[in-house]
Amino acid sequence: MKTRIALVDDHQLFLKSLSLMLESFKVYQVVLEASNGKDLQEKLGKIKELPEIILIDVNMPIMNGIETAKWLSENYPQIKPVALSMNADDNAIISMFKAGCCGYLLKDTHPNELEKALDEINRKGFYNADAGNISFRRILMKVDEKEEIQISPKEMIFLQYACSDLTYKQIATEMHLSERTIDGYRESLFRKFNVLSRVGLCLEALRKEFVKL
Repeated sequence: MKTRIALVDDHQLFLKSLSLMLESFKVYQVVLEASNGKDLQEKLGKIKELPEIILIDVNMPIMNGIETAKWLSENYPQIKPVALSMNADDNAIISMFKAGCCGYLLKDTHPNELEKALDEINRKGFYNADAGNISFRRILMKVDEKEEIQISPKEMIFLQYACSDLTYKQIATEMHLSERTIDGYRESLFRKFNVLSRVGLCLEALRKEFVKL
């Protein structure tokens, strides 16, 4: 039986192209296409079988990706929402995760990587290429783990800010520090948490309960 997928994106050409690509994987069936969150709300109420996975564009008019993912998490928790972004904007990805997404994908993802990601989402319920395929369900469930990572009080403050929507420059201003010092905190925490990006850092910090949702 094929996995049912829905697509939410306001760019029709991309939407149709993605739909055709997914169908070519043979194991997926696109059951719904919507141009924004509001359109999705209306169409979900009219289909007999709900999609199991929904790929959601981050930037959309009327009802954007963050609002859509949050609404889905509250009203259809059985559906796996996945963020779809034109660029790897840290704040957008973190916001989509906090809204309930179980993974994020870039629009220029190679078809083989897309197929792999969807397969993992289908089997495991999550996908995160940057931070070692962290289980988002475990993050939300707040599973207890004893961690040996040691961070300083200043690094802890920086970590809290890093998981917000502030830019690094704004964080430097808030902490009354130079941008060079902030860069130092960032690189230090990247090493300690074994991640490569701000998104990966935030997800690991959430998983290890250094910060809270």
